[in-house]
Amino acid sequence: MDLSQALQIVSRSDAGMMRSHNEDAVYVSPACGLAILADGMGGYNAGEVAAGMATALLGSELEKSFQKTPLHKPAASGKLHARAALETEIARANAAIYQTAQSQPQYAGMGTTLVMALFYDNSMMVAHIGDSRLYRLRGEDFRVITKDHSLLQEQIDSGMITPEEARRSQNKNLVTRALGVDPVVEPEIRDYDTLPGDIYLLCSDGLNDMVEDEEIGLTLQTLSTNLELAADRLVQMANDHGGRDNVSVILVRIAREYPAARGWLARLSAWLN
Repeated sequence: MDLSQALQIVSRSDAGMMRSHNEDAVYVSPACGLAILADGMGGYNAGEVAAGMATALLGSELEKSFQKTPLHKPAASGKLHARAALETEIARANAAIYQTAQSQPQYAGMGTTLVMALFYDNSMMVAHIGDSRLYRLRGEDFRVITKDHSLLQEQIDSGMITPEEARRSQNKNLVTRALGVDPVVEPEIRDYDTLPGDIYLLCSDGLNDMVEDEEIGLTLQTLSTNLELAADRLVQMANDHGGRDNVSVILVRIAREYPAARGWLARLSAWLN
């Protein structure tokens, strides 16, 4: 199923103003409705390796899997193939990064955040690990969809600090979950309905640590008809605010409804019509 006519996807990745190299990585496939962003961590170049492995492995293996089997087909586990494939390939990518870190001393301790979105059946399946985020702009409503796996988020949830205090905290970037750091990792996977006109933003914390959510949302509303310009503007805003980290963004606009085949009833209805 080719979704390139239903989805517009653009991506940008920039080293920022303070870093000598970029440890973020992005992967997009409009035809498969797939967007993946990773923010690497570790010693010299190790984070770059982890993020690159994550996006390359997940992108290539998921594309192959989705070409072989319809996303809505039940897997042996009873789950939809889309969800089963995400769980399987995330586990494989985690194992590959972990084993590389264990076997090669220069990569010891490396890992990466992950946020990815799969668009199909007029819905979106989101998987994330760590503090890279996914936001949604629907009309004038701009909100973050994911919840960070981070020490700060746990402190906010427990009432220890307020979101405003979290923004001023020096303890940013302390994630409680990451890809490739432990032998097993549990991604958070959720489903959301989509509507034509929706704009989705996947980003590394190099954006949202530098730019307030309100300013990000206003920029997307103002430039909603030009995603290329919007992506460039978001990166520039992060750099204008200090650019202390690598900054990566993926923007996805739902241009129109895309084919739905959610079970036998939907397929029967489509055939009858």
